[in-house]
Amino acid sequence: MPEEEFAMLDPDPPFRPVRRRDGYQRLEDLGLIGDGTTAALVGSDGSITWLCLPRFDSDPLLCGLLDHERGGHFALTVDGLREARQYYEPDTAVLVTEMRGPTGLVRITDALGLRADADLSDDAGGSRGELIRSAVVLDGTVRLRAELRPWGGAQTRALASGLEIQAPRRRDLRLHLRANRPLTGLDTVHDLEQGDRLAVTLSWGRVHRHHRFEPDAVLRDTTEAWRRWMRNFGYAGPQEPLVRRAAITLKLCDDWTNGSLVAAPTSSLPAPIGGVRNWDYRYAWIRDAAFTVFAFRRVGFGYEADAFLGWVLDAFESTSRPRIMYTLGGDPVPEEVQDPGLEGYRRSAPVRWGNGAADQRQHDIYGEVLDCADQWLRAGGDLQPALWSRLAELARTAQTAWRQPDQGIWEVRSEGRVFTYSAAMCQVALDRAASIGERLGLPGPLAAWRDAADELRRRILERAWDEDARSLSEHLDGGGGVDASLLALPLRKVVPADHPRMTATTAAVAERLSAGGGLLYRYLHDRSPDGLAGDEGAFLLCSFWLVENLALQGRTEQAEDLYASLCSRASPLGLLPEQIDPSTGTFMGNFPQAFSHIGVIAAGVTLGRAREGRTG
Repeated sequence: MPEEEFAMLDPDPPFRPVRRRDGYQRLEDLGLIGDGTTAALVGSDGSITWLCLPRFDSDPLLCGLLDHERGGHFALTVDGLREARQYYEPDTAVLVTEMRGPTGLVRITDALGLRADADLSDDAGGSRGELIRSAVVLDGTVRLRAELRPWGGAQTRALASGLEIQAPRRRDLRLHLRANRPLTGLDTVHDLEQGDRLAVTLSWGRVHRHHRFEPDAVLRDTTEAWRRWMRNFGYAGPQEPLVRRAAITLKLCDDWTNGSLVAAPTSSLPAPIGGVRNWDYRYAWIRDAAFTVFAFRRVGFGYEADAFLGWVLDAFESTSRPRIMYTLGGDPVPEEVQDPGLEGYRRSAPVRWGNGAADQRQHDIYGEVLDCADQWLRAGGDLQPALWSRLAELARTAQTAWRQPDQGIWEVRSEGRVFTYSAAMCQVALDRAASIGERLGLPGPLAAWRDAADELRRRILERAWDEDARSLSEHLDGGGGVDASLLALPLRKVVPADHPRMTATTAAVAERLSAGGGLLYRYLHDRSPDGLAGDEGAFLLCSFWLVENLALQGRTEQAEDLYASLCSRASPLGLLPEQIDPSTGTFMGNFPQAFSHIGVIAAGVTLGRAREGRTG
């Protein structure tokens, strides 16, 4: 049976056999939980195979996702497991896994705990530093195995309230395991009957052994905190359940204390299997974060945009020049290294920590920040003189930066070029700076910025146009191939969607970059070499951009059909990867990917407005 038949968000999914390939569960069968400081992946077999502590970009405590034998896991599973299903408690990141064994059925509820008073729209953070796993037997009898195996092993010491754990690879962590049933070690077996419960918590940081053991209360508090946040959700458009889930997934990529966001909570998931395009995405890309807060704002979450703008300006100020990515705390990203001790997901080495693209020049970041600032100010943000000074400096840089080669939005690891997308985002920087200054009567060379923005728009339409290809091209001088990033130009108001050269470009991208079934490649490697070996899958965000272009061009029915097709590719939990294998529908690349969930929200909002006859 084709793998895509197992996909699509389902609040009441059927039970299915647990599937593995090469010892690994499919990405489609993993659920995400988080607390605004870190995140974990939970398989339909009840095993947690990914958890970095205490933060997203810390070394993993559990990384069986990248080596099922040596990477470590926290399993809570039924002996003789036959079939399972997963779903979220509505409007929360509290995950339920139901597993059926030979003689019974058990339900496990997993969450990274939040404080009782946690406000997810506040920069105080809400994490308790605690993982809660609560199991109850729904029918019959089950033998439930609880096994915690940190990466690199662990030693334990018995305490009156549980076990103190020391992991040699993570001596900086104070780990404590507690349960409502006796724990004789890190591997225990519990024979349970209908109605019996097993609750296990793993804590770090704060010493929870001095607090009352109240897993059910923590789960209730966590559930309510998520639902309080979701009361701000506002959306009128198609696929509303998936858009709701996309908002929660993006929030799970958000560092609530700092205002930064990870591109994905994982590292080194390959695209494709067996390839070398395995990257560490646990850092804050300026571009990805800007897209995320734009999506948040469109569905009612304005605070995240405010927090991001403050974070990114502070990060820029702390370095000699603006960088394309930072750690969550605003520091330089560690150098990229390969880890020979892990075999990689489905044996797809290398596993990488850090990111070698961190020092690349990507001129789109000026436009990303100024566009965020413009949206923030239009929503009532307060512009202090020091903030305007820093924004104006970005505009001045963008005024000349577009002429210089960079690595572009796709972070090629070949020689830099003058990418059309990068030039377009410099146009956005100049346009938004002029607009802010004009609207608020601020000092600066506003007329020069406005003239430069208008001239750069004309230059893109004229010089990037390839008459033979009947399309704008990836390079500003008309060279290179067709590039799906050009679909973003109307979305950033660089070129109107219905401009003849933009409609022609949309058609060219849809035809020449088609991977079939509404999927698109970012570019073709033979026409646009990127310095890396091998090909890759279809990049989901590009197809969502195509939906928006079609809607803005008045082709609403076609846009809706494509949008529905793309949304049907989500996992039963409503999660999406970075890429899709066009031949099988298999998820590829880091997971869940913020970019893809941004696409779900943005395309849905644009379609909803098109239905109402609005295009702004």
